[in-house]
Amino acid sequence: MPFRRLLYLGGDPVAAEGVKRKVTAILSADVKGYSRLMEEDEAKTVQTIKARRELMTSFIEQHRGRVVDSPGDNLLAEFASVVEAVDCAVKIQEELKAKNAELPENRRMEFRIGVHLGDIIEDEERIYGDGVNIAARIEGMAEAGGICISRTAYDSVKNKLNLGFEYLGEHTVKNISEPVQVYRVLTDPEAVGSIIYKHRRDDPRHKRRSTIIALLILIVGIGVFATWNFYLRPDVEPASVEKMAYPLPDKTSIAVLPFDNMSGDPKQEYLSDGITDSIITAVSKIHNLFVIARNSTFTYKGKAVKVQQVAEELGVQYVLEGSVQSSGDRLRINAQLINALNGRHIWSERYDRKLTDLFAMQDDITMEILMAMRVKLTEGQQVLRAKRPHNIEAALKLYEAWDYGLRFTPEANAKFKKLAEEEPDWGEAFYVLALAHMMDLWLGTTKSPKESFARAIEYSEKAVSLDDSLAQAMGLLAYLYAMKRDHDKAIAIGEKAISKDPNGADAHAWLRNCLTFADRPQEAIPLYRKAMRLNPFPPVWYYINLGNSYHMLGRYEDAIAQYRKSLALSPNSLSSYRPLCVAYMDMGKEDEARAAAAEVMRINPKFSSERYAKTLQAYKNQDYIRRWIESLRKAGLK
Repeated sequence: MPFRRLLYLGGDPVAAEGVKRKVTAILSADVKGYSRLMEEDEAKTVQTIKARRELMTSFIEQHRGRVVDSPGDNLLAEFASVVEAVDCAVKIQEELKAKNAELPENRRMEFRIGVHLGDIIEDEERIYGDGVNIAARIEGMAEAGGICISRTAYDSVKNKLNLGFEYLGEHTVKNISEPVQVYRVLTDPEAVGSIIYKHRRDDPRHKRRSTIIALLILIVGIGVFATWNFYLRPDVEPASVEKMAYPLPDKTSIAVLPFDNMSGDPKQEYLSDGITDSIITAVSKIHNLFVIARNSTFTYKGKAVKVQQVAEELGVQYVLEGSVQSSGDRLRINAQLINALNGRHIWSERYDRKLTDLFAMQDDITMEILMAMRVKLTEGQQVLRAKRPHNIEAALKLYEAWDYGLRFTPEANAKFKKLAEEEPDWGEAFYVLALAHMMDLWLGTTKSPKESFARAIEYSEKAVSLDDSLAQAMGLLAYLYAMKRDHDKAIAIGEKAISKDPNGADAHAWLRNCLTFADRPQEAIPLYRKAMRLNPFPPVWYYINLGNSYHMLGRYEDAIAQYRKSLALSPNSLSSYRPLCVAYMDMGKEDEARAAAAEVMRINPKFSSERYAKTLQAYKNQDYIRRWIESLRKAGLK
């Protein structure tokens, strides 16, 4: 693939193929306290947010808008008219308030909404750019059940809607060069037509102040202010240890947020993601550091989240955030490290170098944050000696490949494999190839399962032979040997993977699988608990496989709880309903088992217990598998 086709780095990003700009009204919304709601009752939270999303979509369509995206607890919409957008936001909040009144206080789902009128980039059905970012940042300033709008939106609606407004002043928001003026929307009838200024200094009627008085105040207060500003004032709102979802680890802990793509071209998103991944991989190898997995930190991608929220939801002390911008052959990376417990920036740096210096920039960032957190550098020095591709183009192709591989679809996996095949001369590229062939098996897109399995083992072994620091490749290889029923070798490789990557959530999960296959579920459960602490927002398969370990031990209620969690994330998961059916049948709850069996047939009308049994040959205890299949048949799955 020619380099210029791979990565757009120069000229006007507007001219990039398939990208166009327009001015539109953007509405951004999210749920306040969503993580708490999910932790208390995942099933009810999923049910409630689905109903709320449908309600909001109905109002948006009535106001001639369209929903652009609605991942997790977020919703993004655009409107041709900012008046329609603000009116829609008001109607939504009024209806949600009425709905919440019907629920217990601890189960109420309150949204924050931000509206902005600005320039965006449109790429097919998606929208990107500063306009979207500003709407998201403004949304984060709104109270639960409230609405905030930008100055551009306010100027368009102030005389057109029966509302009042409270000016909240100028705010510097992340990755936006100019301060944003923000207004809170007031819906009380007595506030209609009014404009309230939060601070007297914001009110034009009070701008004629006495110069002498101002100077006196300045002289008296300058010393106090300087002391506060430089020594005491936090840069961000500090996190509360008492409110953390998990106890702080006994090691220095950090979450690396996905770096923002500031290039103005959504097709370069994989570059900022790839740089973030590389930093996470590097710091994860430090034994005296606790690092949150990519899967969890990337749930915040594109969201206007506060450092305080991230630290409290993930249970960490430090948060790293940054941005990436490319232009021609230049690459600019901004990074800053925050101590969430006191709200202070303890390190920040701006790197502006040639694109070919990417590896050096990543190494510099890694070492700088380790020194800022006062982590011993002996192991950190080893991180800098990690194997690297022979040129920058190879690394960029791999970044792009990962962007496709993480989508987990047949089409994306084909692209994933193709990109990896173009640079198969270094360890990580061979790991990508191994994973692509394994995905062919998981997705059912291979013409020869036997050949795909053999290729996956071949490429995993090649990856490890070229780079013995690749814990990801070792974890996959351990799983593959377990599938071959070579359980002792699988466990040995899995243990080595953890020693290489002590913060590798997936490495712990792969070893757990190997132990379960080897009929050692009691040893597997602590590994999964460790994996879930490193990855607090885990993928579906974590819950399913932990459930399987509980089931093997006869802890059916614990197993069902894990299968239910997996279904809250993926309601149409065949891999969740099959074991759920077995667990209910083994508990003697035949009605529930038959209901789960009906879901299996709904998702896959051609399901066969006999064919399914062939996929479970990796288990050492085949008597257990025979009982498993018999339970499926008793539930009606022939």
